[in-house]
Amino acid sequence: TLVDKSKSTKTVLMDLFPGNTDIEGATVVNACYGGTAALLNAMMWAESDGWDGRYAIVVATDIAAYARGPARPTCGAGAVAVLIGRDAPLTFNPKERASHAANVWDFFKPDHTVEYPVVDGALSQACYYQALEDVYTRFCGKMEQQAASSLPTN
Repeated sequence: TLVDKSKSTKTVLMDLFPGNTDIEGATVVNACYGGTAALLNAMMWAESDGWDGRYAIVVATDIAAYARGPARPTCGAGAVAVLIGRDAPLTFNPKERASHAANVWDFFKPDHTVEYPVVDGALSQACYYQALEDVYTRFCGKMEQQAASSLPTN
């Protein structure tokens, strides 16, 4: 958390469940992918043999704060909470997804005593578009393979 950089966000969320301490959870931190990883973990747990009937709640947050300069107008924050369980109205097939990851130094915090990151906005934008194109191409390829494998062979 921003309080001490070690306290789990999950423990703070426990205040939303007074009297209920039978709640498992973990804080997943990994920039933008942390929320995605938490969502995938929760979905896999709900579909596993280890699922005990409880729901999972995934809370993903992000805060963007920048020092004075051209990036400051893009500051902001966002959050989403998702309830995960079996037989939901919105379904997800883990085989119908694609990923993209790369080691790029477009955004990083080399000095942990300073709140603000070092940002290369032009590089970030180029990386975003490259990742979008890459993951879309990979996703389409997976869907084509899946469709071809489900065709009857005569």
